[in-house]
Amino acid sequence: MVHERAGKLPLPSDLIDPSEVIDAYYSLHPDPENPDQAVSFGTSGHRGSSLDTAFNEGHIAATTQAIVEYRAGQGIRGPLFMGRDTHVLSKPAFDTALEVLVGNGVTVLIDSGDGYTPTPAVSHAILVHNRGKGASDDSRADGIVVTPSHNPPRDGGFKYNPPHGGPADTDATSWIANRANEILAGGLREVRRVSTAKAVEGAGRYDFTKTYVEDLPSVINMEAIAKAGVKIGADPLGGAAVEYWGRIAERHGLDLTVVNPEVDPTFSFMTLDADGIIRMDCSSPWAMASVLEQREKFDIATGNDTDSDRHGIVTPQGGLMNPNHYLAVAITYLFNHRPEWPSNAKIGKTLVSSSLIDRVGAKIGRDVLEVPVGFKWFVPGLLDSSVGFGGEESAGASFLRMNGDVWTTDKDGIILALLASEITAVTGKNPHEHLEDLVGEFGASAYARISAPADREAKAKLKNLSPESVTATSVAGEEITAIMTNAPSGDPIGGLKVTTENAWFAARPSGTEDIYKIYAESFKGEDHLTSVQAAAKDVVDAALSK
Repeated sequence: MVHERAGKLPLPSDLIDPSEVIDAYYSLHPDPENPDQAVSFGTSGHRGSSLDTAFNEGHIAATTQAIVEYRAGQGIRGPLFMGRDTHVLSKPAFDTALEVLVGNGVTVLIDSGDGYTPTPAVSHAILVHNRGKGASDDSRADGIVVTPSHNPPRDGGFKYNPPHGGPADTDATSWIANRANEILAGGLREVRRVSTAKAVEGAGRYDFTKTYVEDLPSVINMEAIAKAGVKIGADPLGGAAVEYWGRIAERHGLDLTVVNPEVDPTFSFMTLDADGIIRMDCSSPWAMASVLEQREKFDIATGNDTDSDRHGIVTPQGGLMNPNHYLAVAITYLFNHRPEWPSNAKIGKTLVSSSLIDRVGAKIGRDVLEVPVGFKWFVPGLLDSSVGFGGEESAGASFLRMNGDVWTTDKDGIILALLASEITAVTGKNPHEHLEDLVGEFGASAYARISAPADREAKAKLKNLSPESVTATSVAGEEITAIMTNAPSGDPIGGLKVTTENAWFAARPSGTEDIYKIYAESFKGEDHLTSVQAAAKDVVDAALSK
């Protein structure tokens, strides 16, 4: 059910007290024996709130020390690039990490202007530094981004990107989390750190903004956008891209307005999400309500989440595009307008992304690589250019440079936002108009994600289901054609996917809440989608009750 104030500006009672959140960061001390207070890496690092003793100084000091030991064990002795977003906990966590890194003699490179740094800018910096370096080269760089992504203002986040530039895989995150919890249990005695002043003095500087912004023509046709005069409205939603959009407009001569340049740790300018929570989710029409109100002023309006790894695309006539729909449009355009890309480069999609992408892939003659949820699965393919485009249903994607080389191996909401303007400039039609063409050819799909309650035991059972756990033979009136617990790529889903001729659903446990998520799509309309969702819940509940 949508909250009665969804899409409205928050009341004072909805806002955090930044000083309370920061005080809790330093004053509350986690108990590593308590699973809710231990270091735990999900798909994008460790996240939590200081108010819940889930993201505190102890967590960050221990995790950073563990990263120091991990990178040493991997023979990584080059610089570590570190950036942060605009969440209130990002600066204190950034300071803690810097103190530990410098205290351990690590060469750390931070923003030369002491500004905010988007996730894709850190990934880009790592890859630029590591270009031409082999896997055994000890001068390789890695990185840390201090961000909880689009999470509410009370949250903090901390993620590690190894030398491949993308999200760390479970072999790294499991080791780091286990070691961090050992260090926590030992009272942080093994942590080596210096004062904040010494850490700042000992850190190196790197111009993330200039390096990233000036390199954009290698991945986006900036000249075409400028020449066509596409009128762009860019809203960073109070996040790390706040300075980037102005620099992009100035450097590349774009008709671009930063519609909200404000940075406020309470995010008081954000409209409430569907559940009545402040959340900087650029794929949510409720969180993007203020952008939608201005859509008639621009040819293309865009939003990014707080660390700029996600994108939201708004057109005058179509409003906010469903992320799946935009991915299908972007894929169609890119594989027809990047002649230097390898002829065998695949389309990468997660198994909970729209089947419209599969239909597009068949039309343009490109193989589709379907992987589990998590951008880490696209990293190898983007690195070796065997994947031209990797995208997630949650509005995260990246793609290759014009010449077919890797751009980033983490999600890049900035280039996906700029791509919407390139599509408009080059074709004379905006992404929504291109979607109408795809719908005319392949049919309209109804897609949604819902949640259902599940305790820790049920979530563990769901994660380890086998195809034999499903006894149903049909879903919403259609015969089941496949039951998968491994993605077509061969990797475990950590859940279940069931397909029929015109629909599918997938169920996965949440990593942070006592729920499981049901993703579903139907090419037979909204009513059929509702039936698929109901059947999905019945199928999963029956499997879990065994």
